[in-house]
Amino acid sequence: MLPVSMEDIRAAAQRIAGQAVRTPLLRLPVAGEVYAKCENLQRTGSFKFRGAYNAVASLLEREGTVRGVVADSSGNHAQGVAAAASLLGVKSCIVIPHNAPAIKVQRTAAWGAEILRCPDASSERMAAAMQIRDERGWAYIAPFDNADVIAGQGTSGLEICEDLPDVETVLVCVGGGGLLSGIVTAVKALAPNARVIGVEPELAADAQESFRSGKRVSWDASLVTRTVADGVRTQGIGALNFQIISALVDDIVTVSEAAILTAMRFYALEAKLAVEPTGALTLAALQSGAVAATGKTVCLVSGGNFDPVFYGAVIAGNA
Repeated sequence: MLPVSMEDIRAAAQRIAGQAVRTPLLRLPVAGEVYAKCENLQRTGSFKFRGAYNAVASLLEREGTVRGVVADSSGNHAQGVAAAASLLGVKSCIVIPHNAPAIKVQRTAAWGAEILRCPDASSERMAAAMQIRDERGWAYIAPFDNADVIAGQGTSGLEICEDLPDVETVLVCVGGGGLLSGIVTAVKALAPNARVIGVEPELAADAQESFRSGKRVSWDASLVTRTVADGVRTQGIGALNFQIISALVDDIVTVSEAAILTAMRFYALEAKLAVEPTGALTLAALQSGAVAATGKTVCLVSGGNFDPVFYGAVIAGNA
């Protein structure tokens, strides 16, 4: 039995209703029938709010009261947990690496979270979060290796299948695997013949190596931090996530840095959507030929949080 079920995802959908945005599917101006699932329009600008809110709300349902929650993140999970905690009346502390985009740090703090900075390695920021958990007796909200988080992220897949029941291909970015494992659980339950394919940067291809070798592998932080897609700079897939991905995902492909920037530029200039590098991964896979669009295809746009100066350089073709 897999660690997250369709029933868990439906329960998460009820839990986050009224707090999370039901994001639209927008037809993209490309050949074929290709849609963007616009999680860049989600609360806090990323899909991460879904899983974070479901995790904190579920924790309160089980425990009644919580002293506080702690999380570690390069930015989007940080904002999601900070927002969820604020909305649910819980204190939060977020451990954020030094290389996180400044705007993500600022927006996390704006939700009232205590911010602690740490080295860039995901292993180091997790260790710092664990120390806070132990010292304060707070609950740790993992960014991806957590059943409640996975179920929350899976609500995006539920919405895709409700809005496009005959979907044939779903492309999802993959870092630690929370989004991919949640979406594939929903899609394979509701549209079992649809392909679900993960996409990650060539410079941080630990997920592809894990998937194709059949065992979890970890990449050094010095390798994964090379990619511009800061949302997928994790060093390895989570244990629960890998269990689901191995069983249900059809493939994981990679794209170049140039392809990511090209997709960002296309979203801005042709689709009129503001998309961060990680959110552009899935369209990059189509544009670069890493994946061929088959029938009705959905590109998951994971988020729209980016450094404004960098974004301007990308749009101008100077990045």
